[in-house]
Amino acid sequence: MVGNHNEIENKLWNAADQLRANSRLKSSEYSVPVLGLIFLRFADHKFTLAKDKIEKQRMSSRRGGITKADYHAKGALYLPENARFSYLLDLPEGKNIGKAINGAMKAIERENEDLKDVLPKTYNRLKDDVLVALLKTFSSIPMTLEGDLFGKIYEYFLGKFAMAEGQRGGEFFTQPRW
Repeated sequence: MVGNHNEIENKLWNAADQLRANSRLKSSEYSVPVLGLIFLRFADHKFTLAKDKIEKQRMSSRRGGITKADYHAKGALYLPENARFSYLLDLPEGKNIGKAINGAMKAIERENEDLKDVLPKTYNRLKDDVLVALLKTFSSIPMTLEGDLFGKIYEYFLGKFAMAEGQRGGEFFTQPRW
C-alpha cells in the first residue's frame, strides 16, 4: 500500500509541478490554489461517502429529506451542487473555471460556518487551461485506497512546496517521521 501512496503522490506532484512550470507562477503563488483543490477533492469524496450512507439509512427508516446536519453528523462537509468536484470537472469549455472554483469555495464557506473566510478564492488568477488540467489531475486520485490518503497527499504537497520555495520554507513545515 505504501508503494501505491508514493506512486500516487509522485504522479500528482509531477503533474502539478509541470503545470506550474507552464504557468510561469512561483511555487508560493501556486501552492494555495493547488492545496485548495486537493481539499475540495477530499471534501467531495467525504461528501459522496456520507451521502451514500445517509441515503441507505433513509431508505430503511423512511425519514424525510437529507439536511446539512446529516452530512455534518457523518463527519462530512455539506457541498452544494456547484461546489462538487464533478460539477467543476464537467463545466463546458469556454466557461470561466476560475470564477466557478471561487464560487464553489464561497458556497462551501456559506454552507459550513466553520470554514467562513478560510478557503482560497484566487482561482481567477490562474488560466482556465491550467485549472482544467489540475482538476483532471486530481480527479485521478483513487477513491478505493485505504487509510488517510488525502492527508498523506496534502502533507506531501506541503513538504514539496516548502522545499520548492527554498527560502526558509522549512520553517513552516516539519517532515513526518518514517
